[in-house]
Amino acid sequence: MIDVTTLSNEEIRRYSRHLIMPEVGMSGQLKLKQASVLLIGAGGLGAPAALYLAAAGVGHLGIVDFDVVDESNLQRQVIHGTSTLGVAKLESARRRLLDLNPLIEITGYQTGLTSDNALAIINDYDLVIDGTDNFPTRYLVNDACVMLGKPNVYGSIFRFEGQASVFGVKEGPCYRCLYPEPPPPGLVPSCAEGGVLGVLPGVIGTIQATEAIKLIMGIGEPLVGRLLLYDALQMRFRELKLRKDPNCPVCGAHPTVTELIDYQAFCGITPQSVELPPEQRITPRELQALLQSDTPPLVIDVREPHEWEIAHLPGARLIPLATLPAHLHELERDAPIVVHCRSGARSAQATRLLRDAGFRNVRNLEGGILRWADEVDPSLPKY
Repeated sequence: MIDVTTLSNEEIRRYSRHLIMPEVGMSGQLKLKQASVLLIGAGGLGAPAALYLAAAGVGHLGIVDFDVVDESNLQRQVIHGTSTLGVAKLESARRRLLDLNPLIEITGYQTGLTSDNALAIINDYDLVIDGTDNFPTRYLVNDACVMLGKPNVYGSIFRFEGQASVFGVKEGPCYRCLYPEPPPPGLVPSCAEGGVLGVLPGVIGTIQATEAIKLIMGIGEPLVGRLLLYDALQMRFRELKLRKDPNCPVCGAHPTVTELIDYQAFCGITPQSVELPPEQRITPRELQALLQSDTPPLVIDVREPHEWEIAHLPGARLIPLATLPAHLHELERDAPIVVHCRSGARSAQATRLLRDAGFRNVRNLEGGILRWADEVDPSLPKY
């Protein structure tokens, strides 16, 4: 059991650069040692945030993550390494954090955060760092933090841009005050589809760690009521003022959302919206057989040109999803068509679009070009 009432000689040596700052001192470092922070995710944002919180001496870190380390993670998720490929991110993060600072405690939750477990998990911590990459979990984290009175240190990243704020404190707004409604499903691509500059989560994640440390020690001016916007290409920070919405259904004067809800449904993500019926789907091996037949289908690639340059299927026609409506008149309505993208999500949207426009013989390549590389042509690079 760690003694949280005092700092050992070892801790004084380790945190000496903190202790000589009057804003921190012995009392501030003790507050860090006594604090507990829950990180939702050990990925792009959670990686730098966890590293700096551990290095700073936050006594207890909780991490919620159920993913495993993939090679594509290493471009930005600096807590992991080549030696932990295929290892659970939770275990990979634990090893690195305890190597960095063996004087802290780490609790892992090898699970996704859900409406069934969020309140029980978050309740044991002083504050939360939201490192999630999807809207249902962001709304879930926000609502749970507001209901429990826990600060929610928010961050998000996409391509070259990031943002950060602190939600859920009594005097400030919450995430729903900023975004009352989620965007339509599929409108905002994930990092896997849209990409992210490798150093961007390092910037935003360390800002989140900074805000958490300030909140724990009660120093400085936290990002409450302020949304910090960062543009890496222009190397420019901007700030927007945020107001608490008195009619917010969660943090307003008369809340109507008083218990956690189905956040997948709230964000419009239902089984019907993400999965096509069997007759509208085709596997890579089935497509391979058709392409070798006397009546091969037209293969339409709805990715972007820069993705096409990485890898593409022979004979496919590139029509990016955003431009597909403008090309409908060029396609034969009765001809067999197979649509594909990187992993199947964008091409599912394209399949629906084509069918709604009267194209009845359209199918989506399940798993996209990534699954094609796995099952048909291993020589294709995966990204």
